[in-house]
Amino acid sequence: MLWPRRFGKPPKADGNDIWRSTIALDKRSAKSFIRINDRIRAREIRVIDENGEQMGILPPFEALKIARERGLDLVEVSPNAVPPVCRIQDYGRFLYEKEKSERAAKKKQKVIVVKEVKFSVTVDEHDYQTKKNQAVKFLAGGDKVKASLRFRGRQMAHRELGYAIVNRLIQDIGDAGIVEFMPRMEGTILHAILAPSKKQEAPKPKPAAAAPQASAPAAQA
Repeated sequence: MLWPRRFGKPPKADGNDIWRSTIALDKRSAKSFIRINDRIRAREIRVIDENGEQMGILPPFEALKIARERGLDLVEVSPNAVPPVCRIQDYGRFLYEKEKSERAAKKKQKVIVVKEVKFSVTVDEHDYQTKKNQAVKFLAGGDKVKASLRFRGRQMAHRELGYAIVNRLIQDIGDAGIVEFMPRMEGTILHAILAPSKKQEAPKPKPAAAAPQASAPAAQA
């Protein structure tokens, strides 16, 4: 049917929006490796309806016909089962819920960062204390610490000085961290890796409330 001229140009936004939505769904399904509708190739599938009820084993074209009559999609949810399990549901909502659960799982994952604290053989006391405090702060925040010390030129002949600094750092950090990699040389760099300590301080017992003092017995007449 042609669009009447008196109504002006035919609307294109709806068609374009539908096209873009279809492309977006196709890209998302390809990324997730999920087969839907006509892409399901098994000869027979076990079908579950939108209410979670078993519909038995059907050919895909029959299940797809039922899904389309209900305005829904046929989604393969367990491709490795025999026969594969497919569910009649809203595919867009299925992807939304799937991505939502994946984002929630990622938020629960703890990302451990390795932060580097650099020293030199000639580090002075003030600079040493500043960097030691930085290392303690990083460990308290749940990050690992890489303590590194670079030897320059003739300093390589006095590597014991570098070991003394890194070992002192390990001792000064104490219970704030544990040594994951002991000090070792790689080229001209001496480094050690410390991880946050898993020890947690036991909660301090709360002071017991003072018992109310009994009133003095009344004097007998």
